[in-house]
Amino acid sequence: MNFPLPEFIVVSASNPWTYILFGVIGFAFGYVLEMSGFGDSRKLAAQFYFTELTVLKVMFTAIVVAMVLTFGAVGLGLLDFSQVWVNPTYLWSGILGGLIMGVGFIVGGFCPTTSLASASTGKIDGMFFMLGGFVGAAIFAETEKFFTHWYNNAGYYGRLTLDQVFNLPIGVVVLLVVLMALFMFWGAEQLERIVGKKDMSREPKLRIAGAGALVVLAFAVVFIGSPSIEEKYNNLTFTRTETIQLEGQEPIVNTITYSADQMLANRLVFVTPAEAFKAKYNQGMKPIYLDVRAEADYNLYHIENAVNVPLDRILEIVPVLLSEPPANSVFILISNDETAAVSAWKLLVGSSVQNVYILEGGVNNWIAFFGSDDKTLRPNPTAGDDQLGYLFPAALGSRYESCSPDPVEYEKLEFEQKIILQLKRDKSGGGCG
Repeated sequence: MNFPLPEFIVVSASNPWTYILFGVIGFAFGYVLEMSGFGDSRKLAAQFYFTELTVLKVMFTAIVVAMVLTFGAVGLGLLDFSQVWVNPTYLWSGILGGLIMGVGFIVGGFCPTTSLASASTGKIDGMFFMLGGFVGAAIFAETEKFFTHWYNNAGYYGRLTLDQVFNLPIGVVVLLVVLMALFMFWGAEQLERIVGKKDMSREPKLRIAGAGALVVLAFAVVFIGSPSIEEKYNNLTFTRTETIQLEGQEPIVNTITYSADQMLANRLVFVTPAEAFKAKYNQGMKPIYLDVRAEADYNLYHIENAVNVPLDRILEIVPVLLSEPPANSVFILISNDETAAVSAWKLLVGSSVQNVYILEGGVNNWIAFFGSDDKTLRPNPTAGDDQLGYLFPAALGSRYESCSPDPVEYEKLEFEQKIILQLKRDKSGGGCG
């Protein structure tokens, strides 16, 4: 198993069969929407009057089937959910936007995606609704500056999923959502029978078998569970490309696959102080320095712009590292020597965080490299494993000169490059159907 799979992504995107597959899926999606009545504004609006709830049943069927298959694949180790884009949660702007869209849905009879389905079949009302959506998007773009702070910050929770909200195993959440959906299906049929005067005896019996199959699969997801961080770490592989140049011959390019432990043993994830420093001025990457030491050590001395995240809290920031930083972010872990940083590295890469490296020799090596002329810093002869190797006259944090070396003085630093950016998953759009 390979987490992540950047090479697979590149190959898939360059394979013409990929686009044919996308086209087939798109065609099937549009066909199902039209067949289910999603292109008919009267049928869509009827769900709000409880006379025709096909839209609700189709939507929730798609949701629970996709959910069961997704987390079944996660449990079997076929999919890493951490690499699936989850739209960040903006609670209050989401509630307001949902109310606006709901009113528009009732009045216009469409949501954005269903208007596209309707317009594609030549329906005039779908075309006008779609046109209105474009006009609304243009107005939003022009007025966004007046309320951008509110909708980007009010009720912002980042990447948030139900298992995190309720502190439940993901399999239990899957089962509960399936049971909730089946209850809603039953309730929808009762409303259609009572309010819509629909003859439910004519409904296909296959739906009962489908409901039973969903429940069985949901219980299977509970039983399978999800792989632990340790299991994911042990299954990790990293691909490195190395070029061998022999005199008088063409360069030989070798692709070598390493396990996570081999990456550590071969010191392929340890960056020298020189490389960690020069990364700040490399426009192709955005280094983020994560200081995993205790707060007391961090307050004594830390590299400029380093963020203190003690080792025992490193997993708390995983959702942020997976969803927030830009795609070219590189995370450099810092401890006093390397012990705590190595432990943090294992936790982060086991949680599918990409582009994680370790500062070689930690803060002690950084000071030895950049602070050798600082007479205020004296070696600490009693320092033990992963302890500061220097004595400090005061807790000045990042105000020592060596915390922020002069880029002009060290402009011509040379080092063996270890940082190789891996591809990150891209954001994917969502829709209402």
